[in-house]
Amino acid sequence: MSTVTLDEKQFKKLLKQTLLELFEERRDVFSAIVVEALEELSLAHAIREGRREEYIREEEIQSILGG
Repeated sequence: MSTVTLDEKQFKKLLKQTLLELFEERRDVFSAIVVEALEELSLAHAIREGRREEYIREEEIQSILGG
């Protein structure tokens, strides 16, 4: 097995090409990855905000969510 060495510039170019191919050929997979990342960021933000705010009862949250 041989070893391939890339400098930073080559690595960035290869990464960009790979992401572009993924976006063009598997838009559904790329979209799912982006949506998942945004959901995780939103959840983390909500947790941080929740730690600063006062406690909200579960019943109130359920009524907002329609459950």
